[in-house]
Amino acid sequence: MTVPFVDLSLQHQPLESKIQEALMSVVRQGDFILGKAVTEFESAFAAASGVKYGIGVSSGTEAIALGLHACGIGERDEVLIPANTFIATVIGALRSGAKPVLIDCDPATALIDLEAAAKAITPRTKAILPVHLYGQMVSPAGLHDFAKSHNLVIFEDAAQAHLAEREGVKAGSIGQGAAYSFYPSKNLGALGNGGIVLTDEEAIAKKVRSYRNYGASKKYVHEELGTNSRLDTLQGAVLNLKLPHLSGWNGDRNRAAQNYDKALAALNQFLVPIHNQSGTGHIYHLYVIRVLPASPLNRDEIQQKLRDRGIQTGIHYPIPCHLQPAYQFLGYGEGDFPRSETLCKEILSLPMYPGLTEENIALVVSTLQEIL
Repeated sequence: MTVPFVDLSLQHQPLESKIQEALMSVVRQGDFILGKAVTEFESAFAAASGVKYGIGVSSGTEAIALGLHACGIGERDEVLIPANTFIATVIGALRSGAKPVLIDCDPATALIDLEAAAKAITPRTKAILPVHLYGQMVSPAGLHDFAKSHNLVIFEDAAQAHLAEREGVKAGSIGQGAAYSFYPSKNLGALGNGGIVLTDEEAIAKKVRSYRNYGASKKYVHEELGTNSRLDTLQGAVLNLKLPHLSGWNGDRNRAAQNYDKALAALNQFLVPIHNQSGTGHIYHLYVIRVLPASPLNRDEIQQKLRDRGIQTGIHYPIPCHLQPAYQFLGYGEGDFPRSETLCKEILSLPMYPGLTEENIALVVSTLQEIL
């Protein structure tokens, strides 16, 4: 038996006929751009996330860029971002015109360290962009206290946190806005690229709607410097169809993670999971372990031996943002964020998807026991 890292067929096969019908419905209607299915999905996803407005855009990266811009963040404004996020977070901030200021992480949770963030505040700091990494939210109470203390905008990168919860609060409802990605492997994935901005503020929603559509308030009337960044109606139709299944899929992921946690307990001197501070609110877009210094094999050796035995894994992410070649202009260097740098050398993402069986998990863990 082999274990893939992700198996999307387990989601898509039961819905295949309905997906085909949803796509053909768009084809028959011919409303391929900002059509009915997009509007329906925007409203449904916003409601499921506990906010008033959703604005579909072309990707999660664009959701960050347009969302920050709509929140009034722009040139010369500094935005606090974790150094161990995916580079799209940094790109989105740069696209808004802002300056990313990178912050080290808490290695136990891999989430942004708010104490370290407080030390990076300058008169130009205007926002914090917390990343709800791997499906676990940054503490909403902690973020509110931090933002209030420093008079900052909170704009969430919730690209991996569809319907995640913590402290009784849903992802996307903490601050002025939030960005999501619907990349196909996300907990709620499209059949291509897509994203959305969520907000409770009508003025922000209005701006994002304009920015995504050439800055137009109505056809051929361009009141803003906009762009072309719209969620395709075909993708909206698929996402709308899949949305009612999302809570169940998230529950499957959380249960699989609990099984991993129990099975891996015997190896905790060598491997430890990223700490879950959210209970069942953690939606486990990824199940990530840290390979500790006491392990007889390093992370890359373990990954190769698992691959040799038919078990696929991933690394999210092997190089922190400040060490990426294209982003040296930010002015950081090796050693600036030691916890992020160490974590990026330790982390390993194990197979995780709805439908992952106890037998799959047992094979992954028994193989780890064998090679260690």
